Amino acid sequence: MSTPSFSDSDEERTTPAKLFGRQRSIREVLGGGKVANVVLWEDRIVSAGLLIGVALIWFLFEIVEYTFVTLLCHILITTMLVVFIWSAGADIFNWNSPKVPDVLLEETLYKEAALIVHARFQDSSEMLFSIACGKNPKLFFLVVVFLWILSIIGTYVSFVNLLFVGFLCIETLPYLYQRYEEDVDDLAYFANRRIRRIYKIFNLKVLGKIPRGPVKEKSM
Repeated sequence: MSTPSFSDSDEERTTPAKLFGRQRSIREVLGGGKVANVVLWEDRIVSAGLLIGVALIWFLFEIVEYTFVTLLCHILITTMLVVFIWSAGADIFNWNSPKVPDVLLEETLYKEAALIVHARFQDSSEMLFSIACGKNPKLFFLVVVFLWILSIIGTYVSFVNLLFVGFLCIETLPYLYQRYEEDVDDLAYFANRRIRRIYKIFNLKVLGKIPRGPVKEKSM
């Protein structure tokens, strides 16, 4: 019996779609505003500052092995000493008195971040619930395998490392995707086509040969 082959003509010839089937730009997906500016590196100073700050925190926790309480106390002590010296020297050297940065007092940035996190959490919850209902068995199988692999990675990677890698991906992947959007969409499109062909072969040669019992007709 010859091995079935699937050519490109077996599937619909369509133009490469956007990644994950989205219709909006990556900036609109991120909610726009200041959060999108930071993630897409349009505000390079804030983006670089956040990345350096998170990298420094990761270094202190993982390399220096600080505990959270010790690190927090040392940061507060250092901050208070700097503010005290600055405030004492302001009268002597005619410096400007220290003030709380406007960025920390601005509510819109925190509201936008909270709304985006809430929207993504709600979308993810609805998507996982829909997958768990078994409406798409192939997607259900892929999600289970992905979560199983993630659980294995979690046994070897600490929570701090996982958070740092996650933040690093958030700070870099959207920016790189926006820059090379067409190339990534093309690669994702052709990878999706190949996966679908492999699944068809697997379904025909393995799943299709699993014996099934006769279907009994329901009596009225």
